[in-house]
Amino acid sequence: MKKIFLTAFLLLLVDQIIKIWIKTNMFLGQEFYITDWFIIHFTENNGMAFGMEFGGSTGKALLTIFRIIVVTLGIFYIKSIVTLSMPKGVLIALGLIIGGAIGNIIDSTFYGIIFNDSYNSIASLFPDTGGYAPLLHGKVVDMLYFPLINSHFPNWLPFFGGEHFIFFRPVFNIADSGISIGIFMILLFYRKYFN
Repeated sequence: MKKIFLTAFLLLLVDQIIKIWIKTNMFLGQEFYITDWFIIHFTENNGMAFGMEFGGSTGKALLTIFRIIVVTLGIFYIKSIVTLSMPKGVLIALGLIIGGAIGNIIDSTFYGIIFNDSYNSIASLFPDTGGYAPLLHGKVVDMLYFPLINSHFPNWLPFFGGEHFIFFRPVFNIADSGISIGIFMILLFYRKYFN
């Protein structure tokens, strides 16, 4: 269990340091280029994949509560299945998933009350005027953008000919990366440990 929680803690620490730096040094929509295909682009979402939403303010709070319950149950499940004979890779994968899930839950739960808005300005941590949203209504900070192919479809292609095309459009964060890497590790290498 120590390897799981150490991995989760390290991922969570890196995730939150980067998110807090982004919130307190960039305004929403600002970006800077590392390369043409690696861009730091500050955006926020309500916590669902691809910025989807449901149920307005109540739906947002319920989604956050649901995630907290699922992660708590997941931790108890992991504690019940982990054995000393499990390979280190399984433990690291589980730690990545837990750390990533907790990272995004922290944003959804607390960022609304500890930061002010990032629209056209750089947010402050613990502003005197209060946060931008109540507890459980914070937005998840995303910043990693990898437009690997930024081009146009060939003109001869029906329906889409000449249209602008970007391959790998999603903007995500370190927590999302941890969850995805952990899941892929389990699916590709360690499925047999989760019958």
